[in-house]
Amino acid sequence: MGKGCITATKYFLFLFNLLFFLFGALIMGFGLWVLLDNQSFIAVLQEESSTLKVASYMLIGVGSLSMLMGFLGCVGAIYEIRCLLGLYFTCLLLILIAQVTAAVLIYFQRDLLKEEMAGIVNKIMINYTGENRTADVAWDYLQKTIKCCGWTGPGNWSENVQIRNSSVILYPCSCGNGSGLPQTGLCESSSPFLPVYSKGCMSSVEDWLLNNCGVILGICIGVAVVELLGMILSMCLCKSVHQEDYTKVPRY
Repeated sequence: MGKGCITATKYFLFLFNLLFFLFGALIMGFGLWVLLDNQSFIAVLQEESSTLKVASYMLIGVGSLSMLMGFLGCVGAIYEIRCLLGLYFTCLLLILIAQVTAAVLIYFQRDLLKEEMAGIVNKIMINYTGENRTADVAWDYLQKTIKCCGWTGPGNWSENVQIRNSSVILYPCSCGNGSGLPQTGLCESSSPFLPVYSKGCMSSVEDWLLNNCGVILGICIGVAVVELLGMILSMCLCKSVHQEDYTKVPRY
């Protein structure tokens, strides 16, 4: 490979590793958001599900590792250090395999995940008190924001302990479709025809995922393309370095 090609490959690899570093930061940031956010549907699931907590830690770990790999790739490309380029290629390959495996598992286990999610939400509604628990606040926020009630519908709330044992008709205030209602807690109704949203939150969440699946898929494909290009360029540069003098490698 000519000198000009080696130089071009080196700087292209540096650029892709910089992008890879930024993608790693994005993944780590998403993992931190899943772990720390308490004002969204994610918080509802995270409060009751250890699986989501583990997933958030995995995202943080993958993002941190991606940032480290981006840094190593940049150093290996600039100084043309063959061992770093080989290590970078191996780590990228392992990360790509892990991502594909995770995507396949999520796809084939989607019904099980959906069932687990329904169980988590039903447990939250049964034990709902309207106090400042993270799960209660997040679930109220979700219902009020996307204008839904219950998981599959308002009937899910009939299993709530306080509503079932109350001598008056109660319903979650965040389900109410009227004005001037509290944002949290349980409200009384003098009529059996409750002024609540008729749509369940499950369909709203599914609609959100469908509307944003293009963005999610685009990000995943973008990360995979950057990884593949990084692998190709690192191997090309590593092969070229093998044929060149190590004049640019720092000596100790």
